[in-house]
Amino acid sequence: MGSILWLYAHKMNKLKIRPKGDKAAQIRQRKFQLIQRFQFPEDLLPGSLSQQHLRCGKPTCHCAEGEGHPVWTLTFRADGKKHVQHIPKHLVDEVRKRVEAGREYQDALREVMAANAHLLVLARKQRLI
Repeated sequence: MGSILWLYAHKMNKLKIRPKGDKAAQIRQRKFQLIQRFQFPEDLLPGSLSQQHLRCGKPTCHCAEGEGHPVWTLTFRADGKKHVQHIPKHLVDEVRKRVEAGREYQDALREVMAANAHLLVLARKQRLI
């Protein structure tokens, strides 16, 4: 099924087949805006950043009675495996920005691909392909 969609999308691009109408124009405009906005940044990070509170186990430490020491972790999947990386406090803001940027990029990419699928459906309905 995926190869059929690729073939239709490839034909639409190669032959410059473009569905007509307001809906198609809106989809193309939004797609163009997203493509222009999201160049491929080199420093994006996948996953999620979270804070946990852990107790160190020392009976005289303040964490023995409080909620614990704050610990930040970046959790992500790579090569089919889950990875958890401890993040030092001084890097938390930078890592957070890079994770948020990565999420925005992924969302924009999904929207561009959905726009391509919608344009394919419109082109099929208009019998352009």
